[in-house]
This record gives sequence, structure tokens and C-alpha cells, in this order.
Amino acid sequence: MFRCLTYSREDIERLDFDAALGAISPQRRAYILRYRHDMDRRLCLAATLLLQQALHEEFGIPSLPPLVYAPQGKPYIEGRPDIHFSLSHCRELAACVVSSQPVGIDVESIGAYDEDVAMATMNVDELQRIARSAWPDVAFTRLWTMKESFLKLTGEGLRNDMKDVLADAADYSFACQEHPDEGYVLTLCQKRLATKE
Repeated sequence: MFRCLTYSREDIERLDFDAALGAISPQRRAYILRYRHDMDRRLCLAATLLLQQALHEEFGIPSLPPLVYAPQGKPYIEGRPDIHFSLSHCRELAACVVSSQPVGIDVESIGAYDEDVAMATMNVDELQRIARSAWPDVAFTRLWTMKESFLKLTGEGLRNDMKDVLADAADYSFACQEHPDEGYVLTLCQKRLATKE
């Protein structure tokens, strides 16, 4: 079971920032206000509101409880090992997923393809996949979101060497949504369910 919710750029721009900020916990409010730019604050607030909504709809939690952070920065709800969630946002979208199993989500804007960045973060096979693609910018973003959603699931955070991240993800599945017209790619990662033999 998982529930994925999103807010589009238009939703985020229409958000009554002050009213929404007042409707969340003081802890999360302080976290959001650490961002310097208004749009970054809005994106983080939107992801928080999505989490609050999903927790209410899926687990019956009426308001967002205080979040605790693991050493690598992954947030969780203390005393609720049955609840897993992941948040992400980019210029075009804010996203949240909640589940009863570990889960990760990443959404990234599709930018101009940068071969130097690809060489530093992709292995040989991935570079070949990008080179064969009619849209290298989308192919790169798809692979990047796969890597980051997996690292969000594990709680590991970004690695110094991102090239072989997916080699550790053989037991995981990825659901990718590419939206080049809207300018983003969203990827959800979760552990594969064991099949009965």
C-alpha cells in the first residue's frame, strides 16, 4: 500500500502561504522558514501539507506530529515504525508518498543535458543508455531520480560516488513518470514484493 500526492506549480503559487504556514507544527514551520527564497519555502510547505493530508487519509493522524531525523537526515515519526514517507520538490512540483513499507520519491526538473555531470554520476551502461536516447536530458533525469529515490528510501543520502547506486537496487522497483512538457520527472522506489513459488 502506498499513497502518492502532488501539487503542481500552479497549486503552489495559489497557496495562501501565511494561512497554510499557521496550520502546521511549529517545528516544521521553523524548518520551512530556514529557506531563503520564497519559492523554496512554498515548495517545502506544499510537500509538508501533502504529508499532513496523506497521514490523515491513510493512517487517521489528524495533524502532522513532530518529525525526528536519522543521522543521515531522513525524517520519520517516532514511535510509528509502521509509517514510511518521502518528500521531494522541484520548480515544477511538490510530491509526497506514504506507505506501510519503506519508500522513496524524487522529483527533478529537466535541465539541459550536461555531459560533464553525467560522466561524474553515471556508470558506463547508464551513459550508453543516455547516448541512445532521443532525449538525453530526460534519460539523465530519469536515471538521477531513480538513484535519489532509492537513496531516500534507504536513508543513506547522496553518496560521493553516485555511479553505482543502482547496482545496490536489484531488489527494488521503480515507477517513473516523465513529463517533458511540464519539465519534470518523478520516480517512486519501493522494495519488490516477494513472489510465491
